[in-house]
Amino acid sequence: MEAYKQEFIDFMVESDVLKFGEFTLKSGRKSPFFMNAGAYVTGSQLKRLGEYYAKAIHENFGDDFDVVFGPAYKGIPLSVITAIAYSELFGKQVRYCSNRKEAKDHGDTGILLGSKLKDGDRVVIVEDVTTSGKSIEETYPIITAQADIEVKGLMVSLNRMEVGKGGSKCALDEVADLYGFPTAAIVTMAEVTEYLYNQERGGRVVIDDNIKAAIDAYYQQYGAKE
Repeated sequence: MEAYKQEFIDFMVESDVLKFGEFTLKSGRKSPFFMNAGAYVTGSQLKRLGEYYAKAIHENFGDDFDVVFGPAYKGIPLSVITAIAYSELFGKQVRYCSNRKEAKDHGDTGILLGSKLKDGDRVVIVEDVTTSGKSIEETYPIITAQADIEVKGLMVSLNRMEVGKGGSKCALDEVADLYGFPTAAIVTMAEVTEYLYNQERGGRVVIDDNIKAAIDAYYQQYGAKE
């Protein structure tokens, strides 16, 4: 596993973004782990998060893109910090763009925040996590209606690796199949489990035998089949 992935897993745990226990998800599923990207709140945390996104985008999609797009609301800061980090790490100027939930009819009018989209723009979408693909379902028609753009990929921080709406593939794979652009994650839940199992962080074992058994049982029931 690449060093930046190991660092990112530790970073999620240190920031209390990735938790283990018993959590009820929006879907009603009982999950032994939960990720809350809203827990990244300090300047140093946001700086590091942007760097991890930038490194993962660089590795998975390359540099041939012009815009980082983050769907409202959590994607707004993600698009900003990723654009900043890309400039600092790779010396490439990319623009940030996000959408509003409702179009603004005065001042800076329209549905978009940040950069406008123009014909020929190559766009990378950033999200915290994709469990159903719903946000892409909502925002993809919005951004493609603004201009003749090409989506170069979708990057999320964690691939939960559980079945999406189709019932067999994970949500990221479903998005890739439906829209025809590549998808990737900084880390997968399999990588997280492998790296943290029986490892001590902050004076405690993060994934002990009981939590590992709960994760295994969860994926027996909800894990993507393909």
